[in-house]
Amino acid sequence: MKLHRSQNKVFSGVLAGFADYFGWDVSLTRIAYIVLAVFTGFFPCLLIYIAAAIVMPED
Repeated sequence: MKLHRSQNKVFSGVLAGFADYFGWDVSLTRIAYIVLAVFTGFFPCLLIYIAAAIVMPED
């Protein structure tokens, strides 16, 4: 299975794509991303998310 943006998406499907690839729960992946963004600063996480949305192919 390849890493890709998922059709199960809220914004662009990046987090759902990571969850599918690693076999994680999508909701827990989204919650973990929000917690990470709060504790490390929102802007770097947003830049990484946007970069992943551009680089990752669609399903």
